[in-house]
Amino acid sequence: MAEPVWSVDPRTGKQREQVGVEATAADVDAAVRAAHAARAALADRDARIALLRAAADELEADGERILAAADAETALGMGRLPGELARTTGQLRAFAAEVADGGYLDVIIDHADASLTPPRPDLRRYKIPLGVVAVYSASNFPLAFSVPGGDTASALAAGCPVVVKAHPDHPATSELAGAALRRAAARSGLPEDVVTVLHGFEAGVALVTHPLVAAAGFTGSVRGGRALFDAAAARPVPIPFYGELGSLNPVLVTEAAAAERAAEIGAGLAASMTLGTGQFCTKPGLVLAPAGGAGDELLNALTKKAGEAAHGVMLDGRMREAFLAGVAERAALDGVEAPVAAAGSEDRTVAAGVLTVDAARLAAEGPHDLLLEECFGPVTVLVRYAGAAEARAVLSRLPGNLTATLHLGAAEERGEGEGAALLSELTALAGRVLVNGWPTGVAVTPAQHHGGPYPATTSTSTSVGATAIERWLRPVTYQSAPPALLPPELRDENPLGLPRRVNGSREI
Repeated sequence: MAEPVWSVDPRTGKQREQVGVEATAADVDAAVRAAHAARAALADRDARIALLRAAADELEADGERILAAADAETALGMGRLPGELARTTGQLRAFAAEVADGGYLDVIIDHADASLTPPRPDLRRYKIPLGVVAVYSASNFPLAFSVPGGDTASALAAGCPVVVKAHPDHPATSELAGAALRRAAARSGLPEDVVTVLHGFEAGVALVTHPLVAAAGFTGSVRGGRALFDAAAARPVPIPFYGELGSLNPVLVTEAAAAERAAEIGAGLAASMTLGTGQFCTKPGLVLAPAGGAGDELLNALTKKAGEAAHGVMLDGRMREAFLAGVAERAALDGVEAPVAAAGSEDRTVAAGVLTVDAARLAAEGPHDLLLEECFGPVTVLVRYAGAAEARAVLSRLPGNLTATLHLGAAEERGEGEGAALLSELTALAGRVLVNGWPTGVAVTPAQHHGGPYPATTSTSTSVGATAIERWLRPVTYQSAPPALLPPELRDENPLGLPRRVNGSREI
């Protein structure tokens, strides 16, 4: 018999309601085949635009129920969740605008030219959807990175039907959001099966290996993401797997920056690393700061503000236990101190923690490498360096990240000193590099890049912003095809009014 799916309140650890049952292999097969059959209907650009806009409308119309369920299942609070809903509906409408613009198709036409040596044939290139996309929801964003989130929105915009494996931490929210998307499909004249929501661990494994699934998007842990990534690669026909797995999000504070605004940086760091109970994928988890002097002032400000931070409930009991165990294991390493001790309370909340260590202990491989791995939750590691050489030695050992942050002094901002060189070193580590800011908070704009070298992600693509649509498309070129047989996107008369490049010149 299929296992029941329960909605659980993380504030109490008690079951709220049974949402449904875990999907069987037959359920997964039926969902994927129905999605595959919906591809032709989703090929209509106008219908996709209508779908994305209707999805935003439906989510807003049912916003009260969706937000109540999300708060009950995640404990993220009504101070944050309405903003996440607005972000979710905003990105759906942004992708509708992207489809309407048509630039994402990257149309390029080179007419035949017999005067060239060798002669050039007629070549016409654009991008087409990959097919059914499997989406694996995130735990920490029950809307923006889950059923109605960026992976789903961008895949639908590309013309790819979606089968979503809901996260077990918020199944009721997932069902409500999935129902809203299916209503939007019906409103837009599309089959409801352009979006289907499934539950269960085994369903997730079956989904990534289904022969009709053409690509997958994942946001979660390194362990889980790597297992699915390997399964996607091991298929008889491997598929692209766009996974966001884990990120330390390093911060480097120069001596000049610490001397000029140590207290401000320390307070800003505390606010960033405790935001959302430290459960942001962009939480600054390792900070390089000068040893002694202004560095001590920075640490004092950090510990004061972190110690004053409100205790918070984590997304589920398993994550809470993993956080507390991870902090304890790190604090037990030689030379690691905990000026602010992370702790759990009987009310199921956790207190933030701050760990410190000398940079020399991280300069070579050893047990302290644990500090170079993400610890999900409200904790950060302050690494005290004595001179630029020590700081660079630690930077050289860091894995790939979503973000890297550099805090500079005023003269360094003007180009004096090593600011440019340090910025270049951090650029090698991350997909988004910040100067004099904090990485928590990801603006959903066309220029955004939310990705980075492994293990931050398994590709070079972004999961946030307009270019996220590129993950679900592949280019195809027609050579010397008769005009009557060409798709409308590639015809000379440009009946769809698409931006394109013709014979090397851009047309808008």
